Amino acid sequence: MINNIVIVLFDGFAFGMLLFVLSVGLSVTLGLMNFINLAHGAFGMLGGYITVSLMREWGLPFILTLPAAFVGAAVVSMVLERLFFRRLYRAGELNQVLFTIGLVFIAAAVATFFMGTGQQPIVLPGWLRGSVELFGIRFGVYRIFLIVVALTITALLFFTLERTRFGAQIRAAVDNQRVAQGIGLDVQRIFAITFALGSGLAGLGGALAIEIVGLSPSFGFHFLVYVLIIVSVGGLGSIAGSFLGAALLGIGDVAGKYFVPEIGSFLIYLLLVAILLVRPQGLLGKR
Repeated sequence: MINNIVIVLFDGFAFGMLLFVLSVGLSVTLGLMNFINLAHGAFGMLGGYITVSLMREWGLPFILTLPAAFVGAAVVSMVLERLFFRRLYRAGELNQVLFTIGLVFIAAAVATFFMGTGQQPIVLPGWLRGSVELFGIRFGVYRIFLIVVALTITALLFFTLERTRFGAQIRAAVDNQRVAQGIGLDVQRIFAITFALGSGLAGLGGALAIEIVGLSPSFGFHFLVYVLIIVSVGGLGSIAGSFLGAALLGIGDVAGKYFVPEIGSFLIYLLLVAILLVRPQGLLGKR
């Protein structure tokens, strides 16, 4: 029984870390830029398809496709940000929601046209397959890899946003755009880079998710629910909150499906309601 609990906690935390990579970008754009980007999951899907295409058509190893997924999603988001999203920063929430959810439908249709409706499997390198034994319990190597990647991203984000000049510029631009512009900051450029960072992380998360949950044109819709729950539970603009929320959601989802499969899929919604009743601003949110 103890071994089963440890395995469920480990698998749940690994799944949570995958969700964290997918969702932290939305936490950045929604929390720091006050922009409701429901197309976030579409950038995750784009990163997944970039990985699949590079592995199949170019024969690149999985690890080398991960930076490409990040950069590809970031570049596409910068183009869309300049052409469309920038016009909506000062628009109402309804306009932002309708436009970005429309992009998800367009992205799903484009993916279906070029890649078909089926799942897109990939073959991981040998060193990422299998498991390792520790204290008599076997842990999946790929799940360990996901945890390491998520912890590395968390550390880099904390350092970038809290300890660098660019992080200070982001906070200044968010707090008061007019003052930031008055002291010479290029607010539009700062927002474009921030948006690209968030979307690039979504692309990386989409590439990492293929082995665990698969990849299909419905990816942007399916994981949008998880991403929004994590951002809501963690709190707007809080990377630590998103990390904690993703860990709780991942463990709760896996534990629910393992121990109470009859209501397993519904357990995360109960967790969401319980947390928001006590903390309407999220676990670590400030507003």
